[in-house]
Amino acid sequence: MTAPLRLRLPATSANLGPGFDAAAVALDFFLEIEAVPAPEFSIAASGRDAERTSHIENNLILGIYERLLRENGKPVTPLAIRMHNEIPLGMGCGSSAAGRLAAIALAVHFGLLGWTSAQVLEEASALEGHPDNAASCWLGGFITAAAEGRAVRFARVIPPVNWRAIVVLPADPLATSKARAVLPATYSRADAVANVQSASLLGLAFAQGRGELLRIAMRDRFHQPYRASMCPLLPPLLPLAGSPGILGVALSGAGPAVLVIVEDEQSLASAAASIRAALAGLPEPELKMCSFQADGAESLASHEPVDAS
Repeated sequence: MTAPLRLRLPATSANLGPGFDAAAVALDFFLEIEAVPAPEFSIAASGRDAERTSHIENNLILGIYERLLRENGKPVTPLAIRMHNEIPLGMGCGSSAAGRLAAIALAVHFGLLGWTSAQVLEEASALEGHPDNAASCWLGGFITAAAEGRAVRFARVIPPVNWRAIVVLPADPLATSKARAVLPATYSRADAVANVQSASLLGLAFAQGRGELLRIAMRDRFHQPYRASMCPLLPPLLPLAGSPGILGVALSGAGPAVLVIVEDEQSLASAAASIRAALAGLPEPELKMCSFQADGAESLASHEPVDAS
């Protein structure tokens, strides 16, 4: 019998303003899964959205797991899964990337597919439709990525250890499909140039620890202006970028959550107070304070990075 598999996959925040479908960073809250072969499928879920994640029918993870095994001519081994999830669903924190990578890792392990880590990432990128979230979740750190056919080309750096993040979560989720539907088909040259400038600064700001650049490096003209009406926390929070202790502000992924990058641990309390003041009059959001996660997916049994080879 194939040995159990235990996984821990981090949340991610993608786009980071101008890095649309190209940049993401891992955060230190996780989807944890333990799976063992069983007579039939079962899921015991805890944490966020436990009722939804425990459903067997139309389950993202099980659906991908079964499909990959069938496509590769392998028998479908039913699994008993224990899951603890801290990644909110539909908030722009990479829940779909973590779920898809978990499903692929389970199929590779229990189906004895022999895939390499690169093949796992390629499959996840294809399922996501873009490589940024999948790469950051699988590998950790700050990632810029591009797809070349199925191959994923990426560059990765470890974010500055002193930086912190506050993920500002509204009550209601937003489907990525709806967030994409509001985007225009074309952009002006001025908007394209502005985003290239900001995105270029963004990568170097993370690589060099240049927090003072994030106010400009996280400005965006490609998606945030069009999603603002669907993400009501964004307009009042964007002006906080560059204020004391707050380095940058952007939608987290496609929203509706907002990522606020904070200078250091000591600035978290004042940044949280500024966020609450800016959102006065709106429904009280959840503020999730976290750090950037250097490591990607891990096997909890060994505390080693997952390698499906």
